[in-house]
Amino acid sequence: MSNIPQDAVKIEVNGATVDFFKLEKDGQSSYYFDTSKEGPPHPMVNAMSGLALIKGTNDTLVMINHKMPGGLFAKLEDDVKYVSEDIDGGLVKVVFSYNADAQSESDLSQTSCGG
Repeated sequence: MSNIPQDAVKIEVNGATVDFFKLEKDGQSSYYFDTSKEGPPHPMVNAMSGLALIKGTNDTLVMINHKMPGGLFAKLEDDVKYVSEDIDGGLVKVVFSYNADAQSESDLSQTSCGG
């Protein structure tokens, strides 16, 4: 859990299969989850559940995963922005945010990894 800020508070998230945490700072919330020890479909399921939390907000969602979630990225439309970086331990950190100027909307119910 070292990739989750120590002062983040555990929360319940509808549809999640791993623990989620919330950190509020300067009027903005960041939500965190770690699927680095989980296989499919957990990264996709939890990302979609977390993205529902930030939809239409200025909040962010932070995913810690064992690899770049290419299947997830392929399912996202331009309403979801993301930046990714490699972090210690061979893991990947992806920070998602909402794009208010989007022309299309992601279907957050698409939680399967295939196609």
